[in-house]
Amino acid sequence: MYKLVKLEDIVRIPPNRFSEDQKEVVLDILREQYEGKWDKELGMMLCVQNILEIGEGRVIHGDGASYNNVIFDVLTFLPKLHEIIEGHVVEIVEFGVFVRIGPVDALSHVSQITNDYISYDKKQHTLTGKETKQMIKEGDYVRARIVTLGTKEEVVKVGLTMRQPYLGKFEWISEEKQKEEKK
Repeated sequence: MYKLVKLEDIVRIPPNRFSEDQKEVVLDILREQYEGKWDKELGMMLCVQNILEIGEGRVIHGDGASYNNVIFDVLTFLPKLHEIIEGHVVEIVEFGVFVRIGPVDALSHVSQITNDYISYDKKQHTLTGKETKQMIKEGDYVRARIVTLGTKEEVVKVGLTMRQPYLGKFEWISEEKQKEEKK
């Protein structure tokens, strides 16, 4: 889930940047400190967007830099357990598929793709159901549910399932709906 979050921090502006535009300097420093970082409560911090307020700077004896209270907006991405997400398949491996959901790649293990037995085609990089002949390949768009979430420092691990009604490759979902309408 994407959110725009308002944050407050103290930014140290070094003396060699005093002649530059203050807002641009603060934006540069905040982007370096926040973008691409993981916070367990906020998620992945994608982009510092707006500087809302820059307070009056304070100089600390012996440092020479200016310390300013700053209020700013950050665009974040925080996947939630049991959330239904959509993404596209970026890699097929023998043990499953990696699906890009926002800035994170999530894994759907072969046991969580379909109820059918799945075989891996090494040459074509596809997974195919033995009985249904349903095939999934790189570039396919899928809908899945987040079933596991793990974070360790800057690494986010997301596990997906597609073994429930109205989940899986978009074409499979359409076929499922058509079958139900005929009944």
